Amino acid sequence: MYVVTGDEMHQIDRYTMNEIGLTEVALMESAGQAFCRQLEPTLKKQDKIIILIGSGNNGGDGFVIGRILKEDYNVDVWVIPPEHKIRGAALAHMKIYEKSGYDWFSYAKQREETIELNLNNYTIVIDSLLGTGVQGTPRSPYRELITKMNETNGTIISVDIPSGIPAHEGEVRPIGVKAHETYTFQSAKMSAFCFPTANYYGKISVLPIGIPNKAFTQVNAARKVISEDTVKNTLAKRMPDAHKGSVGKGLIIGGAKEMVGAPVLTTEASLRSGVGLVTLAVPDVIHPIVSQKVTEALFLPLATKNGQICANEFISNISLNRFDCIAIGPGLGRKERYKFYPIFSSFHGPIIIDADGLYHLSKELREWRNGRPEGPTIITPHPGEMAMLTGLSIQEVEKQRFKVSKEFAMKFQMYVVLKGPYTIVTTPSGEQWVNTTGNASLAKGGSGDVLTGMIVAFLLQHHDTVSAITNAVYIHGKAADELVKTYDIFSVTATDLINELPVVIRSIRYR
Repeated sequence: MYVVTGDEMHQIDRYTMNEIGLTEVALMESAGQAFCRQLEPTLKKQDKIIILIGSGNNGGDGFVIGRILKEDYNVDVWVIPPEHKIRGAALAHMKIYEKSGYDWFSYAKQREETIELNLNNYTIVIDSLLGTGVQGTPRSPYRELITKMNETNGTIISVDIPSGIPAHEGEVRPIGVKAHETYTFQSAKMSAFCFPTANYYGKISVLPIGIPNKAFTQVNAARKVISEDTVKNTLAKRMPDAHKGSVGKGLIIGGAKEMVGAPVLTTEASLRSGVGLVTLAVPDVIHPIVSQKVTEALFLPLATKNGQICANEFISNISLNRFDCIAIGPGLGRKERYKFYPIFSSFHGPIIIDADGLYHLSKELREWRNGRPEGPTIITPHPGEMAMLTGLSIQEVEKQRFKVSKEFAMKFQMYVVLKGPYTIVTTPSGEQWVNTTGNASLAKGGSGDVLTGMIVAFLLQHHDTVSAITNAVYIHGKAADELVKTYDIFSVTATDLINELPVVIRSIRYR
């Protein structure tokens, strides 16, 4: 499933009409039919339904929906703008609606007669006012109607997008319909995965309306949602003759006197996610503690200064070519100053930089400008760390998560995993994947350390980098989703996530 802005969706529609030959009237009919197929199984005969129709294509969808529902249900259709403002395919469907024997109420005329529209008389309110082409703040009378809709007792279902909400990211204080559900057509809209606009959508259902995939590829749509089907189909398999040396050797570098747990969590998560052999490089002062926590790992105790790995001897005695993948950063600390690029630029394999590793990376970004030639580099920042890397504020990062992560990934030729609600995975070429699993139980220390360990293991098992990263992100969130079925959302810990991984991975593999 693709994720698009309003402009991109309009380009896709135009290509579908001009190059493929599906008419706008046909697409509108298909959208209305799809909406009703989704809605009707949830309706009761005693429901009283109102459809609020605007002047654009969203309003045309409303006429199709009204025509279909009026066959079997108690439906009132209100046209909000003056009749002369309805044009094009929307006008064609208004005429079809009328020729089918149905009437509608004119809000413009009723307002002149001071007749009040009472939305509380309805159990279902269908929002077909404003579509993806909305620009700026809704004007009167839509602004007032949106306020009234948000105060109603009925269930609000928006057509394609909640009215007043832009399809793109970047809106900070939108004025829009707060829908209970949104039935969106063919592809998800970007603002559904950005806050605060995501709060307006309610439950989202993406409904196919017959637009061919070719239309998306022709306009270079480069964002997709990570689906469980894709995860299942790309999940790594283990051959019968596998042994520990053939399924990946990982190195995890981190830990400090004040942060013993982070590298432990990363190591345990990598083991639960399939790594064959994992070596944990930590300051020698915490080695006795860490070795009691992780019994399946190998260890490289390193010289310590200020409670951290000594910068002057930072992995100087380690032969990196012994390993297939390296993760740097969990609990590493910031007292010492580490230079990564001179050490890791020639490593033949993937490198994941997380947590405190991102702080040290931020001090030498100029050297990483053209990427690392010998293998992929993956960074996994949360918004605060992304702000540190880019020089932006956290608010600026959160306002444009798609744009910020894409620009950074392409500039530094890295895979960027921008964590948070709806984690975004971006490739060096600018392709993006959005994750829909996970919940607020992940807002706890250690959750990111677990994800880093999973990415290490998946990179060593999977055939391509994108599948490894997106599968790890999806399963990480899925584990949290499964845990909150029996745990309170406040109570989930990073250790709980690790313990849940075997069950979740198996459930997807054999689904």
